[in-house]
Amino acid sequence: MNKVLLGWREWVSLPELGIDAVKAKVDSGARSSALHTFELETFSEGGIAKVRFSIHPYQHDTTIVKTCVAELLDERNVTDSGGHTELRPVISTQLLLGGVRKKIEITLTNRENMKFRMLLGRTAMVGDFLIDPEHSYLLGSAEAIQQ
Repeated sequence: MNKVLLGWREWVSLPELGIDAVKAKVDSGARSSALHTFELETFSEGGIAKVRFSIHPYQHDTTIVKTCVAELLDERNVTDSGGHTELRPVISTQLLLGGVRKKIEITLTNRENMKFRMLLGRTAMVGDFLIDPEHSYLLGSAEAIQQ
């Protein structure tokens, strides 16, 4: 099987959430993927646990806001790179990256002070991707991934 070569940062798409492009840090040191969210609320609809959240998909641009709804898969304790543990909601959604479409799990957290709106962890990459840490955006620009 041919694997898609990624740089250490890439533009990704999360089509089920209506997010056409978000910049992600590709991080094989992180087990789980994380997405920057705010205004997060959990609720129940027809007996199914869901989560509603907002996201600024582009760094340094708070004028664009996407509001998303997803089924709440789980809540897990996640330890960040600074050693802090946080209970985070977990969703499952489709990732589109380099022609690969696959369901991945993403934790939701406030990454306002982080450089990247998304962290793509190793469990999302298993089986489909290789990383070249010397390069960035090997798959193109935000506009290129939307075609």
